[in-house]
Amino acid sequence: MATATSTQITKETPRRFKKLKIVGAILFGVAAVWLLWNWNSIKGQARVAAAYGAHITCACRYIEGRDMASCETDKEKGMEIVRLSDDPENKRIYASVPFLAEAVAERRGAFGCMQLNEAEIEAL
Repeated sequence: MATATSTQITKETPRRFKKLKIVGAILFGVAAVWLLWNWNSIKGQARVAAAYGAHITCACRYIEGRDMASCETDKEKGMEIVRLSDDPENKRIYASVPFLAEAVAERRGAFGCMQLNEAEIEAL
């Protein structure tokens, strides 16, 4: 005759989950404090990355005459998050770091590629 065996649930399992929740909450708190403490630096680096990406890609695209796929290879290491888009009609490159920064560079005749300021970007 077969008998059913049951495993006994110990109190160790709930304690373990409680400890994991506490450790998780502490890690989340530390990460949040670090993010708040470094927010201006993070946002500044995002602005620089977007502006650099827009300017370099504009020069690549409209001065050197290369295509966007080729210009994407000119990104520096660590700039994978910078998104680039092309406006060939107006000879502009839009660059953005999602949720943090955006920049636009435009080919202006003999002046080469120029960064647009915030007022010029808003007027687009």
